[in-house]
Amino acid sequence: MRLASIHTYPIKACRRLDHDGAQVEPWGLAGDRRWMVVDEDGVGITQRDASTLATIRPATCDGRITLRVDGMPALDLSEPTAGPTIDARVFSHKAPVPAELAGDAADEWFSTALDRKVRLVWLGDPTRRAVNPDHSASGDRVNFADGYPLLVTNAASLEALNGWLRQDGDTEGPLPMTRFRPNVVVAGGEPWAEDAWLGRRIRIGTVVFRAVKPSARCVVTTTDQETGQKGRQPLRVLAKHRNVNQDLIFGMNLIPDHAGPIAVGDPVELLPA
Repeated sequence: MRLASIHTYPIKACRRLDHDGAQVEPWGLAGDRRWMVVDEDGVGITQRDASTLATIRPATCDGRITLRVDGMPALDLSEPTAGPTIDARVFSHKAPVPAELAGDAADEWFSTALDRKVRLVWLGDPTRRAVNPDHSASGDRVNFADGYPLLVTNAASLEALNGWLRQDGDTEGPLPMTRFRPNVVVAGGEPWAEDAWLGRRIRIGTVVFRAVKPSARCVVTTTDQETGQKGRQPLRVLAKHRNVNQDLIFGMNLIPDHAGPIAVGDPVELLPA
């Protein structure tokens, strides 16, 4: 197997950036999900609540981020390294972590784009947020991702899923991998090879990861990541073929054992148990 693509999401729930290479940090890929849009209670807003987020296009460079969406002027921001903080939660039932406020201009821009009162925050210290202790070691940390530092998906598994859609005559297919918002995509393996990775280690290039939990998919996967339009798939086909204890599985969550660079084309190897 080889590493086919690399993706980060500078602002949680917004458009991805595609990369030829990236630095793996203990809490995720460098620059991934360090920003998050929150409601007035400090709880993260995702495409579950506002599919418009998919159309917001961030670009990053040297500690700055530029926000673009159709119909609005672009906004350029600096990371608020010395800004005031609030308690922010990725989900309402998750523990809060201190996050720096991006400022009034960012809040007004996002509130206009989403047509609701929101704020933008930045996770200045990514060591603040612990990973679910049921699937991690005590020192593991994560950015503003739903739960784990990286998500890997398998190109062959997507081909199998799209084959099921063709068999069913479903007009929503074929679906692109962007629906699943992975950080890394592997190619050259068998469909659903990632199922056997659970509890094992895989090496991408020179970086070793623990495969800690299959990824249970939610309604976000039904949103077209280019347009923000919602459909029905892939949840219906996953419910038919990939329902494991009421979780609809596609992809595997990873935690890095150490930092290091990865690049498209790197070999991907399942390590001995």
